[in-house]
Amino acid sequence: MNKKIFPLLLLLPVVFLLGRLSAQEDVQPSCLMCAAEYLSLEEISKYMQVGRDKGITDQQLRSIDVGRAKVQIAVAHRGQLEQRIGRVAEHDLVTEVYYVLSGSGDIMTSPELIDSVRRADDNRAVMTLNGPGHNAADVRNAVSHQLKAGDVFIIPAGTGHEFTRIPDHITYLMIRVDPDKVVPLMNADESAKYLDEQL
Repeated sequence: MNKKIFPLLLLLPVVFLLGRLSAQEDVQPSCLMCAAEYLSLEEISKYMQVGRDKGITDQQLRSIDVGRAKVQIAVAHRGQLEQRIGRVAEHDLVTEVYYVLSGSGDIMTSPELIDSVRRADDNRAVMTLNGPGHNAADVRNAVSHQLKAGDVFIIPAGTGHEFTRIPDHITYLMIRVDPDKVVPLMNADESAKYLDEQL
């Protein structure tokens, strides 16, 4: 190896490290002076009760601006399902993370939609839950997953999903990641008002 090049090669990691450290000094919080948000077990339980008693599958508890994105918290409750309906849901811009609270169910997923139809702009889910997307009759190359209490499941934006079987029920907390900020904000006062109207 050329004796003049060798010292330069030794310097490269040092230069890289100094560059990384100086870049870190310039980093600013993406959500400047933002407050934390608290959701109590009591509030979540009330939403679960509304879901069971009134058959409302998906309810938003919060939609919070966290700087470069919004984050939504929802509770979903689904009753017994013996066989699939053939109504695949897909959300163009919002990723969903499920944390299963109780029950179990089989869900299939695939980004390859068959006979998809865009959801109407005035659809409740589009306006208040998960933004624009599609319903589809089916998917190609489906992957099936069995969910049970305690499991976590991530459905990226653009991925079709449908429950195909629910032996008794499934209730899950849902965290929605909304980088394009398509879902309207919802705070604790709005949540309390909603619950007052439902209970």
